[in-house]
Amino acid sequence: MTERKQIRVILADDHAMVREALSRILADSGGITVEGQASDGHEAVRLAARTRPDVVVLDYTMPALDGPTTLDALLRQNPEVKILILTVHESIHYAMKVLEAGAHGYVVKSAAVQELVDAIKAVHAGEIYISHKISQKVLQRLRQPKRDRAGLDSLSPREFDLLRVLGAGMSLTQAAEHLKVGTSTASTYRARLMEKLRLNTTAEIIRFALENDIVG
Repeated sequence: MTERKQIRVILADDHAMVREALSRILADSGGITVEGQASDGHEAVRLAARTRPDVVVLDYTMPALDGPTTLDALLRQNPEVKILILTVHESIHYAMKVLEAGAHGYVVKSAAVQELVDAIKAVHAGEIYISHKISQKVLQRLRQPKRDRAGLDSLSPREFDLLRVLGAGMSLTQAAEHLKVGTSTASTYRARLMEKLRLNTTAEIIRFALENDIVG
């Protein structure tokens, strides 16, 4: 009987406890081998170059190298690798932005452990995987009156990230620190997103983010 090939995975998350817990869980799940762990985007890219994994489980908001840049670097380095985003963000639009950027799956950290195992196997098999919590929100959204989302899809990844944190109530200074950019850069992003979305005040930014399920 031919032994089933193991799915080779690396874990990239800036929290050591999360990485260690996931590593043990995946090792016990059967069919998955954890080849290594990374604590930031730079380390994830180097580790992927060395180990050539089948799947990278990637936290999209790690330090040192932002999520979009890390994702792009991993895919340019190895177009065959599957990228599964593991995140705290339960926003429909955030998930869609990530998938449009090239990720193959999106799982929220509040999901059951088995869902992560299922997601790894799904993306390895060539499927696109979206967390149950997100897919349920999509179904709920389809049952609601259509909202005006004009301009939202035109935002760059960094403009969208700023919209998300400003929508959560952060000041511009706090948002800049959170996104690891200068205040002047954050101010430029804010001006651009406000122009694209036709928003005039911080209150309008917060309301827009809440109404469009961007905060989460």
